[in-house]
Amino acid sequence: MSYNFHTGELLLIDKPLTWSSFQAVNKIKHAIKNHPSLIVDGVKVKPKVGHAGTLDPLATGLLIVCTGKKTKTITELMGQEKEYTGTFFIGATTPCYDLEKPVDKIFPTEHITQEMIYAAAKKFTGVQQQVPPLFSAVFIDGKRAYEYARAGEEAEIKPREIEIKEFEITGISLPSVNFRIVCSKGTYIRSIARDFGLELGSGGHLTKLCRTRIGEFKLEGAISPEEFSQIVNS
Repeated sequence: MSYNFHTGELLLIDKPLTWSSFQAVNKIKHAIKNHPSLIVDGVKVKPKVGHAGTLDPLATGLLIVCTGKKTKTITELMGQEKEYTGTFFIGATTPCYDLEKPVDKIFPTEHITQEMIYAAAKKFTGVQQQVPPLFSAVFIDGKRAYEYARAGEEAEIKPREIEIKEFEITGISLPSVNFRIVCSKGTYIRSIARDFGLELGSGGHLTKLCRTRIGEFKLEGAISPEEFSQIVNS
């Protein structure tokens, strides 16, 4: 496969579990640093690499990585709708709304029926206001929200408008509820997990998440950072 990382490439990467998006981008940057396409007019240029939309370390799936002049398309790519699949755990919460922190509260689930779960998914579909998690990269007075959270400080995060275009329940085996969600940019699935639990008169957090699509780009066409490195350097 022929690449020109200076002119620009749009790479579909399958981010591994526990990797940060930053680690994935660094792996790509390291893999291409000596590529012949980065010698321009006899001079070796530094690779320009960026990604279109961060995934949390405990999330897997599609990460679009852009190089060279293709990095100019990042803002446009980030604005496209996203599709996710994953699992909510109903009956318990964590401070960060996923498994990065241990459970802090337990809630009853005996009253929850399948009909309630399907009805809740319908209620969450559409344009709405969502409060991002405190453990997030949202800016509050010039600081990232997670900086307040890690310091044990309280901070007010203003709600923002999002749209959940599709919310499909794909499996129910309480305390686990599997889902597929199509949503706008800026949507936090962790916040949906929290709010979904509240809607059911219980608690909830995210235990599994995979991004399967960004706009027209699908996970099926992605490769791992390790596979990419092997291809480029073979």
